[in-house]
Amino acid sequence: MCVCWSTTFLAIRIAVETLPPLAVVSGIRYTTAGVILAIVLWLQGVALPSRDSWPGHLLLGALMIGFGNGALVWAEQWVPSGMAAVMVATIPFWMIGIEALLPSGERIRTLQWVGLVLGFSGLVLLASSNAQISAAPNRQFLFGVIAVQLSCCGWAIGSAYSKRHARHENVLAAAAVQMVLGGLMMVAAGTLLGEWHAVTITTRAAIAWLHLVIFGALVGYVSYVYALKYLPVSFVSLYAYITPVLAVVLGAIVLDEPFTLRMAIAVAIIFAGMVVVRRHADTSRS
Repeated sequence: MCVCWSTTFLAIRIAVETLPPLAVVSGIRYTTAGVILAIVLWLQGVALPSRDSWPGHLLLGALMIGFGNGALVWAEQWVPSGMAAVMVATIPFWMIGIEALLPSGERIRTLQWVGLVLGFSGLVLLASSNAQISAAPNRQFLFGVIAVQLSCCGWAIGSAYSKRHARHENVLAAAAVQMVLGGLMMVAAGTLLGEWHAVTITTRAAIAWLHLVIFGALVGYVSYVYALKYLPVSFVSLYAYITPVLAVVLGAIVLDEPFTLRMAIAVAIIFAGMVVVRRHADTSRS
């Protein structure tokens, strides 16, 4: 999951150069992956979840694919892939914050607040680094930064819901339904926004899109749903430590995305905040 998802930030950045972000890069991608997975399961005699459970899967599709992936894809039209990956590394912060708001969730302790503030400070510094890259940070870049955090919020809420409402059903079949329903929602959203007039299919974009179908959805998303069912959310969220590092390296090598000293300091501050928050959370549970 970590290896696959570290490459998807770069693939998204390439795909949105010529393909509509919501309708194609997110929507048709997940719909296609979900249909492929459903067919494979059908050939193996595995039934899809009952229709009664589909509203719950629709909600998960909206949260994790609609907000979680759709907002990220939309943001990468203006936010460099490596920078987006580091911003997504704040997901553990969101998970802890969402958990604290739930009735039976664990409250945020003083040291965790310190880590959250530290991580947020790093995020602000990272976003402001765009001022050194271009003459002035534009409004679209700012909207992209906000969209990435909406993506993290949706992903965290979806993860918490998925863990708390786990059903005794085949996890791969559940993932197939979620991908199809979430993908169709993104296709509808992109259509309403008039994205189809901007479709330009190139070899470069097509390869990136195919990579997203296979490694981003079929392997990455299915692995994540599987991990959520059998592992603690706090442990699963640790993928956010690994993917940004690889994504930043890939973005710098393939797309020549800048990585300045100021950005490196911001990344270090974000990771320091993550370590403080995560270590204290693990200690309080032991």
